Amino acid sequence: MRTVRFADSTGYVRRGTWSGDDIYTAGKTYKADNVDVLPPTEPTKIVCQAGGYMDHREESGLNDRPDRPELFLKTPNCVVAHGDAIELPPGRSRVEFEAEFGIVIGEQCRAVAKGDAMDVVAGYTCINDVSNRDDQEQERNWVRGKAFDSSLPMGPVVATPDEVPDDAALVLRQNGEVKQETTREHMIFSVEELVADVSELITLEAGDVIATGTPFGPDVLAEGDTVEVEFEGVGVLENHVTSR
Repeated sequence: MRTVRFADSTGYVRRGTWSGDDIYTAGKTYKADNVDVLPPTEPTKIVCQAGGYMDHREESGLNDRPDRPELFLKTPNCVVAHGDAIELPPGRSRVEFEAEFGIVIGEQCRAVAKGDAMDVVAGYTCINDVSNRDDQEQERNWVRGKAFDSSLPMGPVVATPDEVPDDAALVLRQNGEVKQETTREHMIFSVEELVADVSELITLEAGDVIATGTPFGPDVLAEGDTVEVEFEGVGVLENHVTSR
């Protein structure tokens, strides 16, 4: 099942299931093009993994395989929906895309054992972890580098785990050109390992998201770009790029 949050023509926020061109909810059918698609969840926090794939670690100059996930946080102000704009922060020249998929938590939890992790996973969604390298790398400032407004496009749906293959493909296209491509099986840590590690010390709430990291190939965004993140079983998250 692929669930979506949307606002209908009156502005009323609804949840439904998205199939093809149609969204179904409460006995009604809506055309997806005629509604305002919203972020598929309203997280209290987004816990992000840095360096989730070895090829990206290596291109970043990190040749070691970590013993446990390396984590940072994004905040709710970062989240924008499918179809929304990514706004480039002023005065920055290296703002890059990062294709990822997100683990959406289904219930409040803490200290979840690896073997029980899937019991608290509602599903998966597409994520673009937009990163301001000017501040992240030059100043070593991960708040300015990662947590600025509109730096986390997410959506368009949450797909239940049965919809997403174990070797699901993850692809990013910039203006139609494939820039990043991998499969889920190349992750350093599994979904179960990530949920167990994050929840060891952090209480996760229903709707919270764990962003799983990006593969080789992040590159610079420019005003006017169209960026698509596609995760097999979920669909395509599309956003355009503007300047403030």
